[in-house]
Amino acid sequence: MRTLRRLFAVLAATALGVPLAPLVASAAPSGTGLAPMMLVVDASGSMADRDPSGGTRIAAARTAVHELVRQLPDGARVGLTTYGTHTGSSDAEKARGCRDVTVLRKIGPLDRGALTGAVDSLTPRGYTPIGRSLRTAVAALPADGPRSVVLVSDGIDTCAPPDPCAVAAELHRSAPDLRVHTVGYGVDGAARKQLACLAQATGGTYADAPDAAALRQVLPRVSAGALRNYEPTGTRVTGTEDQDDAPVLAPGRFLDVAVLGRERYYRVAASARDTLYFTASVPLQRSRSAGDGDVALDVRMYSAGGRNCQVHERGHTTAGMDGGAVIATVVFSPKESTVDSCRSGGRYGFRVTYGRSTGQPAELPLEMQVGIEPALAGAAGPGPATGPVAYTAPTGSPTAVTGGGSFSAAAVLPGSGSYTDVLQNTEYVYYRVRLGWGQGLAYRVRIGAATGWESGDDANVGTATYSPFRADVAGATASYRGTERELPADAGAVRTLPIRYRNRELDDDRQRRQSVAGWYYVSVKLGRQQAHPAAEHAVPVRIDLTVVGRTEPGPTYASATAAPATGSDHRAAGKAAATPTGFASVVAGAGGLVAVGALVGIAVAVLRRRT
Repeated sequence: MRTLRRLFAVLAATALGVPLAPLVASAAPSGTGLAPMMLVVDASGSMADRDPSGGTRIAAARTAVHELVRQLPDGARVGLTTYGTHTGSSDAEKARGCRDVTVLRKIGPLDRGALTGAVDSLTPRGYTPIGRSLRTAVAALPADGPRSVVLVSDGIDTCAPPDPCAVAAELHRSAPDLRVHTVGYGVDGAARKQLACLAQATGGTYADAPDAAALRQVLPRVSAGALRNYEPTGTRVTGTEDQDDAPVLAPGRFLDVAVLGRERYYRVAASARDTLYFTASVPLQRSRSAGDGDVALDVRMYSAGGRNCQVHERGHTTAGMDGGAVIATVVFSPKESTVDSCRSGGRYGFRVTYGRSTGQPAELPLEMQVGIEPALAGAAGPGPATGPVAYTAPTGSPTAVTGGGSFSAAAVLPGSGSYTDVLQNTEYVYYRVRLGWGQGLAYRVRIGAATGWESGDDANVGTATYSPFRADVAGATASYRGTERELPADAGAVRTLPIRYRNRELDDDRQRRQSVAGWYYVSVKLGRQQAHPAAEHAVPVRIDLTVVGRTEPGPTYASATAAPATGSDHRAAGKAAATPTGFASVVAGAGGLVAVGALVGIAVAVLRRRT
């Protein structure tokens, strides 16, 4: 497949008359989309004490870990670290006890029996070296990408220095994608303050578990959130300060670093007859701190010669502390441009600026998604939709799903039905639904009641639907006070149009963007509580989904190639063929295809055999 992608990149560049060297091809997304997690379980001497339920604290921890392991998704990569098992807690043993940290299970494919067996072997005896355990746990995690530590402790660090909060801040500076989540099991005020500090220093979460029953509920919940951290994906590239030197991106997904106030350029080659899609998105760090988080991301487009194409898209939020992502999507057809120099095709420049940030780091991951939609070779399919699809409440028992923490890890909803999940405060969770030409979706979200919600306190809840190139096309928001709530707040539903190529002729911007078949994404958000931003609750949600319509004939494109224009992982194949799963990418205009048609035919034939 990689060879075929290179071939198509060569064909596209040849047809466009541009040099090959700077072209950057995108790798296919890989992995499960679940962030690796190291669980750290306190086995210091105090864990031998009695819990209010009558058993020991270590017995309660074992039970909670068993429940966690039972609930882990099959693709999870989870390790286990402990401290306090090899020495006593006498003064004479302190030096050795403060070095007593052991990795019992390394990060690897999920082995449920090995994890439960390891925690069952723990005998609590010694000291509580939390700072050292954090360093050991992080060293055992992968060096790159989102990853997390979940620490369960019943007390304060008894070995400082190093100060564990300072250690957490130091680790986060060297690894911005790292999160530390902490669970205080029957802790006092001093320990609660310290454990909360560890979480806040890394953008993680803190949760209280006053007794064994609470620990059994809290640990799986906190771990589920840790596993689904937003995971940026894409081929690494480095944008430049000047358009002329910028990397040329082939259709696909790419990853760079957005630096506050710094402009970065990228280039994309397209013919005059293509439609070009460029999406930039920055995942935001969720936080329990006070404040809202005002964040902006700007994308401007330029001709091959550097002329402003008068195209400017801005992604903006004033609720950045709730997590999620800021997204700016450009959809551009050269033949429709009002700027003469932008009509002829070539290497267009895109300037991306992370220009405003309150409460977010100065550097954040920058995801980019590039797509090229070829010209039509025949009919465009049925006319524009006249209205959204109808919602019908699904029947039957709901199906439990675990939504992803990012677009790339979005859980698949295979069709009409009810789907249940559990969200925590400051979580954005993503799902995806495949829509063919002529199909649409409609859904309602039911937010359940939260146990222990602070009376009168508000949190923002919301849902949004995104196109295959991450453009927001529908949604609803509401205020939530811990009691049952539905989205939308009225008796309606969040609905799309039937997906048709000619929807791009409509006047409404959101409706125009419902003109590409493929994966459509649904997000559900539970924000922070306004008066108690550090509070954390597990809130059940249910998505009642209807997928409406039979597939219709789609447009007939001039060509189709290996990677879809939306940069996602589904495939399209065929030359001058209707493509029900979405349009294809890296293509040239019809004239270029005449010159290289034989090679394209060979490559497409191979693709058909492989897919």
